[in-house]
Amino acid sequence: MSDYSRLYKRINYQFSDEALLTVALSHRSRGASNYERLEFLGDGLLNFVIAEALFHRHPELDEGALSRLRASLVRGTTLAEIAREIQLGEYLLMGSGEFKSGGFDRDSVLADVVESVLGAAFVESGFEAAKSIILALFDQRISSLPAAASLKDAKTRLQELLQGKGHSRPDYDIIKTAGEAHCLSFTVQCVVNAYDLVTTAEASSRRKAEQMAAEIAIDSIKTLESSAP
Repeated sequence: MSDYSRLYKRINYQFSDEALLTVALSHRSRGASNYERLEFLGDGLLNFVIAEALFHRHPELDEGALSRLRASLVRGTTLAEIAREIQLGEYLLMGSGEFKSGGFDRDSVLADVVESVLGAAFVESGFEAAKSIILALFDQRISSLPAAASLKDAKTRLQELLQGKGHSRPDYDIIKTAGEAHCLSFTVQCVVNAYDLVTTAEASSRRKAEQMAAEIAIDSIKTLESSAP
């Protein structure tokens, strides 16, 4: 049995049923008993708790602004950052092939497992316990959010960035799908011809993968431009 004591301290919650936590930390490359169902539950829970927190903190904002703020908090890159902060990757269980390919540090996997752990806490102890974990993990980010008007999804921001410089829009293509029909993963390629740039991302839906690839492209363009003579 793994020693989860450091993880419990980081999330301020201790599982009574460690077999449930083990499932929440198991990638599908380990077999049929994996985190995907718990991830599904955690995803819905996370979206609701963050929506509720923003609703009460920002009574002046309309639905569109609240949606943009929520999207900035629950996106894959933010969840992966949180996973690294609590060193969740060191507890991941996966097949040797997935492990050797670096799956334990892949943004999409880390984002998924944050949601699955939240789902597991909900299953074991109910809504208030899971909500407490979420608010603790996201408190600093919720408190330091930028103005809602400055937030747009990554695909929109990338398109506007390119069009503002007179460049054509990026192209998105699915280059790989994997998994069973009910639990597919999508690898998407974002091509930015003006910068001779190609980025890729993997997620549980095409939309998520496109947004993640666009986010990577934006960061890459900023790096290229900052290093240009």
